[in-house]
Amino acid sequence: MTSTPDASTPSARPPAPLTVAASLVGVEAGVFGILGAAELFSLQTDKVVMAATTTLFFLVYGVALAVCAWALWRLRSWARAPVVVAQLIQLFVAWDFRGGETTWIAVALGVVAVLVLAGIFHPQSLDALAEDR
Repeated sequence: MTSTPDASTPSARPPAPLTVAASLVGVEAGVFGILGAAELFSLQTDKVVMAATTTLFFLVYGVALAVCAWALWRLRSWARAPVVVAQLIQLFVAWDFRGGETTWIAVALGVVAVLVLAGIFHPQSLDALAEDR
């Protein structure tokens, strides 16, 4: 007797647009982890509190993004909202980096945010993350 798995089983695979979005969010999480470590290693004695809180923020934000990336890949619909909010914030940060020597940062942040949003709001992704599937 064989049973057919439904879409809610762990074996269900995310569609390609959602896989790309989740992968990019995972990369963002890694970057925040690296930024947190870099901030920790550049600690100066006269700015200990600022460095500690910045490090903590980067590390917690990176872990939160990593959890959301994993949840998207596992087709958990709850992860969609925090990822969308994070990408909208990233677009505002990209806007602030535009012009001068930081334009490349603005372009990189903006492109990644738009790709993640496009992947999350792609019809295949919306169907995969639908709660009534």
